[in-house]
Formats: sequence, C-alpha cells, structure tokens
Amino acid sequence: MNPDNLTPGEKIELLGLLERRETYARQNKLENYQPYEKQQQFHAASATHSERLLRAGNQNGKTYAGAADMAYHLTGIYPDWWRGRRFDHPIMAWAGSDTGETTRDNPQRALFGLVGEIGTGAIPARLIDDVKNARGIVNLIDYAKITHVSGGVSTIRLKYYEQGRQKWQGPPVDVLWLDEEPPADIYSEGKARTIATRGIISVTFTPLLGMTEVVREFLSGKNQNQIDINMTIEDALHIPAEERARIIASFPAHERDARSKGIPILGSGRIFPVSEDEIKCEPFQIPDYWAQISGIDFGWDHPSAGARIAWDRDNDIIYVTGAHRAREQTPLMFSTAVKSWGAWMRWAWPHDGLQHDKGSGEQLAVQYREAGLNMLWERATFEDGTNGVEAGIMEMLERMQTGRLKVFSNLADWFDEFRLYHRKDGKIVKECDDLLSATRYAIMMRRHAAPRQKQPEQSNFRPATPGGWMS
Repeated sequence: MNPDNLTPGEKIELLGLLERRETYARQNKLENYQPYEKQQQFHAASATHSERLLRAGNQNGKTYAGAADMAYHLTGIYPDWWRGRRFDHPIMAWAGSDTGETTRDNPQRALFGLVGEIGTGAIPARLIDDVKNARGIVNLIDYAKITHVSGGVSTIRLKYYEQGRQKWQGPPVDVLWLDEEPPADIYSEGKARTIATRGIISVTFTPLLGMTEVVREFLSGKNQNQIDINMTIEDALHIPAEERARIIASFPAHERDARSKGIPILGSGRIFPVSEDEIKCEPFQIPDYWAQISGIDFGWDHPSAGARIAWDRDNDIIYVTGAHRAREQTPLMFSTAVKSWGAWMRWAWPHDGLQHDKGSGEQLAVQYREAGLNMLWERATFEDGTNGVEAGIMEMLERMQTGRLKVFSNLADWFDEFRLYHRKDGKIVKECDDLLSATRYAIMMRRHAAPRQKQPEQSNFRPATPGGWMS
C-alpha cells in the first residue's frame, strides 16, 4: 500500500489504526515477553522451589523477569511456555524494594508503567481495576486490584525496606517479590507471610553488598526450598555482543563482576582473583593419548560433585572437561550420571571416603566402587603424601595465572563456584565449592591419570587391591 495514493479520509483511518495498534502494544507488553534461558529457569523453578533468587548484573533483565512473574500470578493468565507454579484463584501479593523512591522507579514501573502511564508495564491495562497511591512518597502506589482470569480480583501492595520490619508484618500473602537485596530481618519477615499460604518468594538483585546473610543463605545450598539462578551479561541477548565489552569497562573495577555477572563483591576475600575469560576455552575433542582422571567430592545435604580433567603432559596444561553436581544422589545414581565419562576412568577421592556408612558399615569409597566407579585405592594426596587444602588451591591458582589450567566454557556450574569461592576472616568459606574440590582432588592425583581406553566389560572388574586403584 502506497500512502501517497490514499485519500485524506483513508489516511486518517490508517493513522487511527496505527495509533490503536501502538496503544495496544504499549498496554499489553506481557504478550511479547520472550524470556531468555536464565529467565526461563527462574520462572520454571517456582514449581519446585518456594524461594528463588535471580542474581544478575545491571540491565540484564532481572527486574522485568520479576515483574512478568508477578503479573502472570496476579492475572492467572499463563503463556503456553510456562512451566512454573500456577494459581487458579485470585492472590494476595506484595512487592517492594529498598526505598519508597526505588520501589516506585523499579518494581512499580516494571509492573504498572511510568508515572502517568499506568497500564504500560507488565500488567495489562485492561486488567487493572483500581489503583490507590500511598502517603508520603509522591506517585508511589499503595495497592492495586487486578482482575484474575477466574473472575475474582487479586490484590498487590507495594512496600519498601526503609519502613522497617514491623511494616512487613501482616496478613498471609501468596506471592512476594523483592527487587533489590533485602536486609536479613525484612527477608525473614516477608518469608513468614508466605508460610500459611505455602506461597512463593522471588528475589531479584545485583549483589553489590557482597556476601551478606541473604546471599550466603541462597548460595550455601543448605535450604532445599531455595534456588539461586545466576544471570550474566552474556545471557542478556538484548545487549549486542559488541556493546558488552564497553559496558563492562564502564563499571568501576571493584564492581565490574557484580554489575556484569551478578558475582557478589568479594574484594580481597576472593580465592581465585583471575578473570574467568583467562581460563575459559571452547570445548574440543581430547586426544586419546592425553591422560585423564576424575575427582569426586562426596555429599548428600550439599551436592555430590565430579570433575573430569585431561592433562596435556607435553605442555603441562590441565583442562577441566566435565562437571557433574547434584544433591541427594546415592552412589549408584551418581555413577549412572557420569557413566558416559567411561568405565576406564580413574577417580580420585578425599579422606572422608574412608568413613564408614552408618547403615551398611562400608566405606564411602567402597560403595562408589561397587556402584561402578573405578576408584583409586588410596585417598587423594600429593606425591609427598600430604593433602593440604591451601597447597592444592595455590597450585590451581598458579596454573590459572600461568595459563596451565583451562576450563571448558560450557561448564556453567563450575564457573558459578569459581566466581563465589572466597575467604572470610582469612578462612576459606566451605560453601558452593563442591566442583572446585573435586577438581583439586583430580589435580593432586594426576600422576595416576591414564589415556582413554576401550570400555571394559563389567565382568573384567576385579576386587579392590592395594595396587593403586580399585579395579
């Protein structure tokens, strides 16, 4: 259609159609929301975890993900791709941030749109029934009524941390969204509001405050109701690749990892002060003659972890080529999960593998051997018989700094641990270090690494003997 060929009346009609289409798009933004992979994980996790943290860098899409998540629950209108929890009834919800102003400018804006443009955020304009402003903060919404697909009406209240803990006491809520990191007492009080309803909490922030109590709680992995999802600037596909380096360089050096990758500011406490780009490499086919070995870190409440390494002896470069981490896995479940690494693969293990299981009375290392892993006969030590943690860490750090320790770029869980490994008061924080520990055991025992072999038949496995390995 050539506009120049239209009559004046047809031009007016066309302009009206274009304006209505633009208005519809602005008032129904949620229809066009296409979450990135990490945002998808965040949404889906609500089906299995009552507390979710989307830990991300600045402008990576965390706030809108939180707003979209809330909008789906408030309206009961879920997209076809939705795999998270669903509410088939109207809900009571709270959302908040650190101050009244930041609550208005961030979660409120993402939910309702800019001041004076209510209905241009994640919640569709046609479903906003009533809005009442709060006292004391200009243009801050106190509460809003939202039409739910069931025919009822959901309610959302906006709060802020500066109000203090008492203002976060009150009736039960189904959904709580905290945009920006809350103080521990506010988080605890907010969590208490969801107990009676078996509700869900979503937290979205950039960890500029460092390893706070709230961050540590999520990253410790001790609470099975919680899940931490880390979204970096590399996951934010709306930022052109050529822009990412410029954006990262624009941040102050001490905030760069936090603002671009969602890594808590660790300062001098970080154990591996090395850029991950310096140790990353693209996955490649390991030559058959390179020696390989795997390490295991036993766990149950905290994850069991396995790390596979390949050693280029000619250049003395170690590559971390595989990683597996999961909680509450029996020896058989773990063995099955890493079966593709090869039955010939030798496994290094720590001193707690000598402990006896209270139920069977068997040593942990023996249980894993019986489950099919080719466990080394002795626990992991250096060649001189020592097994100091600090010595192992120093070797890993020295290799990183000299280009002799590389990690396949697709091992996301490994890099999650690498970013957060730190000290507090000079002591190593033994949380979220399962894969790093498994890697350290494998490196310590690399003298027992062997080239790839053909898969042996199960009948070829022999009973444990003190000849160096258990099969």
